[in-house]
Amino acid sequence: MARPRSFDEERALDAAMHAFWANGYEATSTQDLCEATGLGRSSIYNTFTSKHDLFRRALTRYMDGMNAGQLQILEDVERPAAERVRALFDRVIEGEFQQRRDGHSIGCLTVNTTVELAGRDPEAAALLERDLAARLAALGATIRAGQQDGDITSGRDADTLARYVNAVIGGMRVSAQGGADRTTLQAIADTAMDALTGF
Repeated sequence: MARPRSFDEERALDAAMHAFWANGYEATSTQDLCEATGLGRSSIYNTFTSKHDLFRRALTRYMDGMNAGQLQILEDVERPAAERVRALFDRVIEGEFQQRRDGHSIGCLTVNTTVELAGRDPEAAALLERDLAARLAALGATIRAGQQDGDITSGRDADTLARYVNAVIGGMRVSAQGGADRTTLQAIADTAMDALTGF
């Protein structure tokens, strides 16, 4: 009979996710993961097989959690579409000031992984591609609804505008990593909203 695990696997996964989030994949050593999770090497490898497997699961967990919150905002059809996009920007800004180190945001694990691994890790690239498609679909649907209601006045294609908003959010996250303050991020969001609504 298998011996029951004496640790909370979900809690260990969360701890590993934060270690990768703060430091990146390559810079996070097995020892870092042991310290973050409170587990020994054997427990980590018996449970997660490899550092890469642990990272894949941590990244998936991060994406699922991040997308759930964003979808809740974007799919709230009781609110006008432009208001939903504005709320999404507000959530991003707030998030950047919840996860900070030495006066800088630690950014977004998805954006960080895109920069670090997308071009050389096919498994990570596939996860990122699937995540991007889901986010763009939700943004595109929201913008399309806003155009139909007259709430979003830009005449550009909704899918193109979804990519634009996604790129703005990525840029905001990188700017926060570089030390941009809340006022700067808010100004970026305001400018994006101007592009969507024309006022």
